[in-house]
Amino acid sequence: MALLPVAVDAMGGDDAPRSVLAGARLAAERGIPVLLVGQPEQLADVRDFEVVPASQVIAMGAEAAASVRKMKDSSLVRAAEAVRDGRASAMVSAGNTGAAMAASLLKMGRIRGVARPAIATPIIVPGRAWPNVMLDAGANTECTAEWLVQFAQMGAVYCRDRWGVQEPRVGLLSNGEEAGKGSPLVKQAFELLGDRDWQTRTGAVFAGNVEGRDLLEDLVDVIVTDGFTGNVALKTAEGVAKQLIGALMGAFESSEEAREGARLLAPALAPLYDEFSPDSVGGAILLGVNGVSIISHGASSPKALANAVQVAHELAERDTVGSLRRVLRAQ
Repeated sequence: MALLPVAVDAMGGDDAPRSVLAGARLAAERGIPVLLVGQPEQLADVRDFEVVPASQVIAMGAEAAASVRKMKDSSLVRAAEAVRDGRASAMVSAGNTGAAMAASLLKMGRIRGVARPAIATPIIVPGRAWPNVMLDAGANTECTAEWLVQFAQMGAVYCRDRWGVQEPRVGLLSNGEEAGKGSPLVKQAFELLGDRDWQTRTGAVFAGNVEGRDLLEDLVDVIVTDGFTGNVALKTAEGVAKQLIGALMGAFESSEEAREGARLLAPALAPLYDEFSPDSVGGAILLGVNGVSIISHGASSPKALANAVQVAHELAERDTVGSLRRVLRAQ
Protein backbone atom coordinates (compact mmCIF):
# COMPACT_ATOMS: atom_id res chain seq x y z
CA MET A 1 0.00 0.00 0.00
CA ALA A 2 1.33 3.45 -0.95
CA LEU A 3 2.55 5.52 1.96
CA LEU A 4 0.76 8.76 2.77
CA PRO A 5 2.48 11.99 1.64
CA VAL A 6 4.83 14.03 3.81
CA ALA A 7 3.26 17.30 4.97
CA VAL A 8 5.69 20.15 4.30
CA ASP A 9 5.33 23.55 5.95
CA ALA A 10 5.66 25.66 2.81
CA MET A 11 5.83 28.91 4.79
CA GLY A 12 8.64 27.88 7.16
CA GLY A 13 12.22 29.02 6.61
CA ASP A 14 14.29 32.07 5.75
CA ASP A 15 13.54 31.82 2.02
CA ALA A 16 10.02 30.38 2.17
CA PRO A 17 8.14 29.50 0.12
CA ARG A 18 10.67 29.58 -2.75
CA SER A 19 13.31 27.23 -1.29
CA VAL A 20 10.66 24.98 0.23
CA LEU A 21 8.92 24.55 -3.12
CA ALA A 22 12.21 23.79 -4.85
CA GLY A 23 13.00 21.21 -2.17
CA ALA A 24 9.52 19.67 -2.49
CA ARG A 25 10.01 19.28 -6.22
CA LEU A 26 13.37 17.58 -5.70
CA ALA A 27 11.72 15.17 -3.25
CA ALA A 28 8.88 14.49 -5.70
CA GLU A 29 11.45 13.67 -8.39
CA ARG A 30 12.71 10.93 -6.04
CA GLY A 31 9.21 9.46 -5.96
CA ILE A 32 8.23 10.81 -2.53
CA PRO A 33 4.65 12.13 -2.29
CA VAL A 34 4.42 15.64 -0.82
CA LEU A 35 1.53 17.59 0.68
CA LEU A 36 2.20 21.33 0.85
CA VAL A 37 0.72 23.38 3.69
CA GLY A 38 0.55 27.16 3.41
CA GLN A 39 -1.09 30.31 2.12
CA PRO A 40 -2.90 29.56 -1.16
CA GLU A 41 -2.05 32.94 -2.67
CA GLN A 42 1.66 32.20 -2.17
CA LEU A 43 1.32 28.71 -3.65
CA ALA A 44 -0.88 29.48 -6.63
CA ASP A 45 1.49 28.06 -9.25
CA VAL A 46 2.13 24.63 -7.66
CA ARG A 47 -0.49 22.66 -9.54
CA ASP A 48 1.65 19.52 -9.33
CA PHE A 49 1.11 19.38 -5.51
CA GLU A 50 -1.94 19.06 -3.31
CA VAL A 51 -2.16 22.08 -1.00
CA VAL A 52 -3.67 22.30 2.48
CA PRO A 53 -4.68 25.96 2.94
CA ALA A 54 -3.37 27.80 6.01
CA SER A 55 -3.91 31.54 6.29
CA GLN A 56 -1.36 32.28 9.05
CA VAL A 57 2.42 32.08 9.36
CA ILE A 58 4.28 31.86 12.68
CA ALA A 59 7.30 34.15 12.48
CA MET A 60 10.78 32.80 13.16
CA GLY A 61 11.17 34.97 16.26
CA ALA A 62 7.66 34.54 17.63
CA GLU A 63 7.00 33.09 21.09
CA ALA A 64 6.44 29.43 20.35
CA ALA A 65 3.75 28.12 22.70
CA ALA A 66 1.58 31.25 22.58
CA SER A 67 1.75 31.40 18.77
CA VAL A 68 0.69 27.77 18.38
CA ARG A 69 -2.24 28.27 20.75
CA LYS A 70 -3.45 31.50 19.11
CA MET A 71 -2.63 30.87 15.44
CA LYS A 72 -4.74 27.80 14.87
CA ASP A 73 -4.74 28.29 11.09
CA SER A 74 -0.95 28.57 10.80
CA SER A 75 0.95 26.36 8.36
CA LEU A 76 2.84 24.69 11.22
CA VAL A 77 -0.31 23.76 13.12
CA ARG A 78 -2.09 22.54 10.00
CA ALA A 79 0.91 20.38 9.03
CA ALA A 80 0.90 18.71 12.45
CA GLU A 81 -2.86 18.20 12.20
CA ALA A 82 -2.41 16.51 8.82
CA VAL A 83 -0.26 13.86 10.54
CA ARG A 84 -2.67 13.54 13.46
CA ASP A 85 -5.67 13.14 11.17
CA GLY A 86 -4.05 10.48 8.98
CA ARG A 87 -3.75 12.73 5.95
CA ALA A 88 0.07 12.69 6.03
CA SER A 89 2.65 10.16 7.19
CA ALA A 90 5.05 12.78 8.60
CA MET A 91 5.75 16.51 8.70
CA VAL A 92 8.75 18.68 7.85
CA SER A 93 9.30 22.34 8.78
CA ALA A 94 12.21 24.76 8.49
CA GLY A 95 10.27 27.38 10.42
CA ASN A 96 10.25 28.42 14.08
CA THR A 97 11.84 25.46 15.92
CA GLY A 98 10.03 26.03 19.19
CA ALA A 99 6.69 26.35 17.40
CA ALA A 100 7.36 23.17 15.40
CA MET A 101 7.97 21.32 18.67
CA ALA A 102 4.90 22.84 20.33
CA ALA A 103 2.63 22.09 17.36
CA SER A 104 3.90 18.52 17.09
CA LEU A 105 3.38 17.87 20.79
CA LEU A 106 -0.01 19.59 20.97
CA LYS A 107 -1.52 18.03 17.85
CA MET A 108 0.21 14.62 17.62
CA GLY A 109 0.49 14.02 21.34
CA ARG A 110 3.21 12.28 23.29
CA ILE A 111 4.06 8.59 23.09
CA ARG A 112 2.78 6.92 26.24
CA GLY A 113 5.57 6.69 28.81
CA VAL A 114 7.67 9.53 27.36
CA ALA A 115 8.54 12.12 30.00
CA ARG A 116 9.79 14.76 27.55
CA PRO A 117 10.31 14.69 23.76
CA ALA A 118 13.86 15.45 22.63
CA ILE A 119 15.49 16.78 19.46
CA ALA A 120 17.85 14.17 17.98
CA THR A 121 20.43 15.75 15.67
CA PRO A 122 22.78 13.75 13.40
CA ILE A 123 26.46 14.78 13.57
CA ILE A 124 28.67 13.61 10.70
CA VAL A 125 31.48 11.19 11.60
CA PRO A 126 34.19 11.30 8.89
CA GLY A 127 34.64 7.99 7.10
CA ARG A 128 31.69 6.29 8.80
CA ALA A 129 28.45 5.31 7.09
CA TRP A 130 26.25 6.68 9.89
CA PRO A 131 26.47 9.78 12.10
CA ASN A 132 26.51 10.24 15.83
CA VAL A 133 23.04 11.10 17.13
CA MET A 134 23.04 13.80 19.81
CA LEU A 135 20.00 14.44 21.99
CA ASP A 136 18.69 16.61 23.40
CA ALA A 137 19.72 19.41 21.04
CA GLY A 138 17.47 22.09 22.47
CA ALA A 139 13.98 20.96 23.47
CA ASN A 140 14.63 20.70 27.24
CA THR A 141 17.11 23.13 28.77
CA GLU A 142 16.70 21.61 32.25
CA CYS A 143 16.55 17.85 32.69
CA THR A 144 16.51 15.09 35.27
CA ALA A 145 18.80 12.08 35.16
CA GLU A 146 15.81 9.86 34.39
CA TRP A 147 15.01 11.97 31.32
CA LEU A 148 18.59 11.60 30.07
CA VAL A 149 18.27 7.83 30.41
CA GLN A 150 15.08 7.90 28.36
CA PHE A 151 16.77 10.10 25.75
CA ALA A 152 19.46 7.41 25.50
CA GLN A 153 16.80 4.77 25.00
CA MET A 154 14.99 6.73 22.28
CA GLY A 155 18.27 7.61 20.58
CA ALA A 156 19.28 3.95 20.50
CA VAL A 157 15.96 2.96 18.88
CA TYR A 158 16.35 5.75 16.31
CA CYS A 159 19.93 4.75 15.51
CA ARG A 160 18.90 1.12 15.12
CA ASP A 161 15.86 1.87 12.95
CA ARG A 162 17.43 4.44 10.65
CA TRP A 163 21.00 3.17 10.23
CA GLY A 164 20.79 -0.47 11.29
CA VAL A 165 23.20 -0.16 14.23
CA GLN A 166 22.14 -3.21 16.23
CA GLU A 167 23.88 -2.41 19.53
CA PRO A 168 24.20 1.38 19.67
CA ARG A 169 26.94 2.69 21.95
CA VAL A 170 25.69 5.45 24.24
CA GLY A 171 27.96 8.20 25.52
CA LEU A 172 27.14 10.82 28.15
CA LEU A 173 28.45 14.32 27.35
CA SER A 174 30.61 15.57 30.21
CA ASN A 175 33.69 17.66 31.00
CA GLY A 176 35.91 14.60 31.26
CA GLU A 177 35.87 10.95 30.30
CA GLU A 178 36.44 9.68 33.83
CA ALA A 179 33.44 8.23 35.66
CA GLY A 180 33.59 10.80 38.45
CA LYS A 181 33.53 13.85 36.16
CA GLY A 182 30.53 16.06 35.50
CA SER A 183 27.72 17.91 37.22
CA PRO A 184 25.48 16.18 39.78
CA LEU A 185 23.02 15.56 36.91
CA VAL A 186 25.69 13.87 34.78
CA LYS A 187 26.98 11.77 37.69
CA GLN A 188 23.50 10.53 38.51
CA ALA A 189 22.75 9.74 34.86
CA PHE A 190 26.09 7.91 34.63
CA GLU A 191 25.01 5.56 37.41
CA LEU A 192 21.63 4.88 35.83
CA LEU A 193 23.02 4.30 32.34
CA GLY A 194 25.61 1.90 33.74
CA ASP A 195 22.89 -0.44 34.99
CA ARG A 196 23.34 -3.80 33.23
CA ASP A 197 19.62 -4.59 33.32
CA TRP A 198 18.86 -1.34 31.48
CA GLN A 199 21.42 -2.15 28.80
CA THR A 200 20.03 -5.66 28.36
CA ARG A 201 16.45 -4.40 28.05
CA THR A 202 17.30 -1.68 25.54
CA GLY A 203 19.95 -3.47 23.49
CA ALA A 204 22.24 -0.48 23.96
CA VAL A 205 25.77 -0.37 25.38
CA PHE A 206 26.80 2.40 27.74
CA ALA A 207 30.31 3.51 26.75
CA GLY A 208 30.77 6.08 29.54
CA ASN A 209 31.47 9.78 29.33
CA VAL A 210 32.48 11.58 26.15
CA GLU A 211 33.84 15.12 25.82
CA GLY A 212 33.06 17.96 23.43
CA ARG A 213 36.06 17.04 21.28
CA ASP A 214 34.49 13.61 20.69
CA LEU A 215 31.34 14.80 18.87
CA LEU A 216 32.72 13.79 15.46
CA GLU A 217 34.69 10.75 16.67
CA ASP A 218 33.81 7.07 16.16
CA LEU A 219 33.63 6.38 19.91
CA VAL A 220 29.87 6.11 20.37
CA ASP A 221 26.69 6.19 18.26
CA VAL A 222 24.39 8.14 20.60
CA ILE A 223 25.45 11.19 22.64
CA VAL A 224 23.15 12.14 25.51
CA THR A 225 22.95 15.52 27.22
CA ASP A 226 20.48 18.15 28.39
CA GLY A 227 19.03 20.52 25.79
CA PHE A 228 21.01 23.57 26.93
CA THR A 229 24.40 21.85 26.74
CA GLY A 230 23.49 20.01 23.54
CA ASN A 231 22.39 23.16 21.74
CA VAL A 232 25.52 25.07 22.80
CA ALA A 233 27.77 22.18 21.71
CA LEU A 234 26.00 21.90 18.35
CA LYS A 235 26.11 25.63 17.62
CA THR A 236 29.79 25.75 18.65
CA ALA A 237 30.65 22.95 16.23
CA GLU A 238 28.70 24.70 13.45
CA GLY A 239 30.48 27.99 14.16
CA VAL A 240 33.94 26.43 14.12
CA ALA A 241 33.18 24.62 10.85
CA LYS A 242 31.89 27.83 9.26
CA GLN A 243 34.97 29.82 10.30
CA LEU A 244 37.33 27.07 9.18
CA ILE A 245 35.73 26.83 5.75
CA GLY A 246 35.78 30.61 5.44
CA ALA A 247 39.48 30.76 6.34
CA LEU A 248 40.27 27.97 3.89
CA MET A 249 38.41 29.67 1.06
CA GLY A 250 40.18 32.93 1.88
CA ALA A 251 43.55 31.19 1.70
CA PHE A 252 42.67 29.70 -1.68
CA GLU A 253 41.90 33.17 -3.03
CA SER A 254 45.00 34.85 -1.58
CA SER A 255 47.18 34.52 -4.70
CA GLU A 256 47.24 33.07 -8.19
CA GLU A 257 49.40 30.20 -6.93
CA ALA A 258 46.84 29.46 -4.22
CA ARG A 259 44.00 29.51 -6.75
CA GLU A 260 45.89 27.09 -8.97
CA GLY A 261 46.48 24.85 -5.96
CA ALA A 262 42.76 24.95 -5.17
CA ARG A 263 41.96 23.86 -8.73
CA LEU A 264 44.34 20.92 -8.38
CA LEU A 265 42.90 19.94 -4.99
CA ALA A 266 39.25 20.32 -6.03
CA PRO A 267 38.72 16.66 -7.08
CA ALA A 268 39.98 15.46 -3.69
CA LEU A 269 38.17 18.13 -1.64
CA ALA A 270 34.76 17.85 -3.31
CA PRO A 271 33.79 14.48 -1.74
CA LEU A 272 34.93 15.76 1.67
CA TYR A 273 32.80 18.88 1.25
CA ASP A 274 29.77 16.76 0.34
CA GLU A 275 30.34 14.56 3.40
CA PHE A 276 30.42 17.50 5.80
CA SER A 277 27.77 19.60 4.09
CA PRO A 278 24.76 20.27 6.37
CA ASP A 279 22.57 19.72 3.29
CA SER A 280 23.23 15.99 3.56
CA VAL A 281 21.89 15.65 7.11
CA GLY A 282 18.22 16.20 6.36
CA GLY A 283 17.17 17.80 9.62
CA ALA A 284 16.61 16.64 13.19
CA ILE A 285 13.75 14.48 14.46
CA LEU A 286 11.65 15.27 17.49
CA LEU A 287 11.68 11.93 19.31
CA GLY A 288 8.89 11.12 21.73
CA VAL A 289 5.89 12.63 19.92
CA ASN A 290 3.28 10.32 18.45
CA GLY A 291 4.28 10.94 14.85
CA VAL A 292 7.28 11.76 12.65
CA SER A 293 8.26 15.43 12.95
CA ILE A 294 11.43 16.64 11.22
CA ILE A 295 12.83 20.05 12.10
CA SER A 296 15.15 21.64 9.53
CA HIS A 297 17.42 24.66 9.78
CA GLY A 298 15.80 27.96 8.81
CA ALA A 299 18.48 28.55 6.15
CA SER A 300 18.04 25.10 4.61
CA SER A 301 18.73 24.87 0.88
CA PRO A 302 16.36 23.04 -1.49
CA LYS A 303 18.67 20.02 -1.34
CA ALA A 304 18.60 20.01 2.46
CA LEU A 305 14.81 20.26 2.48
CA ALA A 306 14.48 17.46 -0.06
CA ASN A 307 16.70 15.29 2.15
CA ALA A 308 14.55 16.19 5.17
CA VAL A 309 11.44 15.06 3.30
CA GLN A 310 13.22 11.83 2.34
CA VAL A 311 14.23 11.18 5.97
CA ALA A 312 10.64 11.80 7.10
CA HIS A 313 9.32 9.42 4.44
CA GLU A 314 11.81 6.69 5.34
CA LEU A 315 11.11 6.93 9.07
CA ALA A 316 7.37 6.69 8.45
CA GLU A 317 7.97 3.73 6.14
CA ARG A 318 10.04 1.95 8.81
CA ASP A 319 7.51 2.82 11.53
CA THR A 320 10.14 4.25 13.85
CA VAL A 321 7.42 5.74 16.05
CA GLY A 322 5.92 2.24 16.37
CA SER A 323 9.33 0.90 17.40
CA LEU A 324 9.55 3.56 20.12
CA ARG A 325 6.07 2.68 21.35
CA ARG A 326 6.93 -1.03 21.57
CA VAL A 327 10.22 -0.44 23.42
CA LEU A 328 8.75 2.02 25.89
CA ARG A 329 5.72 -0.20 26.49
CA ALA A 330 8.04 -3.06 27.45
CA GLN A 331 9.76 -1.02 30.18
